[in-house]
Amino acid sequence: MIVGDSKPLEEILEMIRDKGKVLVLGCRGCVTVCNVGGEKEVGILATALRIAVKKQGWQTEIGERTLERQCDPEYIEELADDIEDYDAVVSIACGVGPQFVSERFPEIRVYPGINTTFIGGALEHGVWVERCQSCGNCLVHHFGGLCPIARCSKSLMNGPCGGSANAKCEIDPNVDCVWHLIVEKMEKMGRLQELAEVWPVKNWLTSRDGGPRKRVREDLKQ
Repeated sequence: MIVGDSKPLEEILEMIRDKGKVLVLGCRGCVTVCNVGGEKEVGILATALRIAVKKQGWQTEIGERTLERQCDPEYIEELADDIEDYDAVVSIACGVGPQFVSERFPEIRVYPGINTTFIGGALEHGVWVERCQSCGNCLVHHFGGLCPIARCSKSLMNGPCGGSANAKCEIDPNVDCVWHLIVEKMEKMGRLQELAEVWPVKNWLTSRDGGPRKRVREDLKQ
């Protein structure tokens, strides 16, 4: 899932300081799971903004709404009936949300209410960790199901850098060296010899470094 962090209230206040009516717009997608963008968070942020603008002496009116998803035009279209009532929108979806809303309603200022951080999963309740870099060419099956691109600080594909100590990364000693984990896993699976294969320099054209990506499924198009 996509993981994000709420922006500081002070930063959001600065965005809307001269706006008369502002819609806090939530998303029931990924950001609901990590508790930064769902319906509950819309209510919390809207309440905090109302208190803050009152203290500032502003006449700003704060509205609330949550869509099923902000990365899907059919749900964004639900805003068409009343979006013109607002001077601005604070989207607490991932970074896709503010862009889709802005593209559909170009006359409305749309501000991001969260900082999108990574694609990951939950280690435990309230703890998320990055597991995927969206490189566009998944090879985890060659490395015991562990990703050296996302989980190695240097994205090394041909063994550890040599700087790790006590199975921890030299960049951050709080992070497990994924290559230590890969070697242990492959050894237990009886596949250690497969790590002797030398991988060529990665072709990053399938990743974000090759420019914005687009996926078309002709069988799903209407």
